[in-house]
Amino acid sequence: MRAKTRFFGEIDIDNDKIINFEQGIIGFPDSHNYTLIYDSEKGEDSMISWLQSLDEPQLAFPVIDPLKVCRDYDPRIDEELLRPLGELTEDNLLVLVTITVPSNVEDMSINLKAPIIINADLKKASQLIIEDDLPVRYKIYHLLKEAKEKAGE
Repeated sequence: MRAKTRFFGEIDIDNDKIINFEQGIIGFPDSHNYTLIYDSEKGEDSMISWLQSLDEPQLAFPVIDPLKVCRDYDPRIDEELLRPLGELTEDNLLVLVTITVPSNVEDMSINLKAPIIINADLKKASQLIIEDDLPVRYKIYHLLKEAKEKAGE
C-alpha cells in the first residue's frame, strides 16, 4: 500500500504492518488504520517512533515504549478492556505512549495515563485511559538525553 504522510512524504507500507484501532485513538475516533515508522538507521531499536495514520496523512504521533524512560511503569488494566485485542503474551504485546513536544523542548513529556496497547500478532490496538493515579505529563527530556549519552550518540 502507498500512503501519504505528514513528515515522511509518500511511503510504501506492507499490509502486515497496518495496525487497526477499532475505536480509533482518543480525540480521533474516525482514524482506524496506522503504522509504526521507525528511524531508518535504527529500525525497531529506535527510542522514538511515529504512529502514522493511514486514514489521515496529517495525523502522526511520536511514541515511545514507556519502560525506556519510566522503568517502573506497570499500569493496572481491566482485562475486559483488553479482550478485543485477542490473546496478549509477552511476545506479542507492545505498549507505547504518546510524546508531547511543546515549544520549550525541555518540557517534552509522555502521557502515562493513556497507553496504546498493541497485539503485534493480530495488528489490533487500543488506546486506554488508566484508572491508576498516573501523570498525563511525565517529563522525559533529561531522561532521553541521559540515555543518548550512555549509548554514545
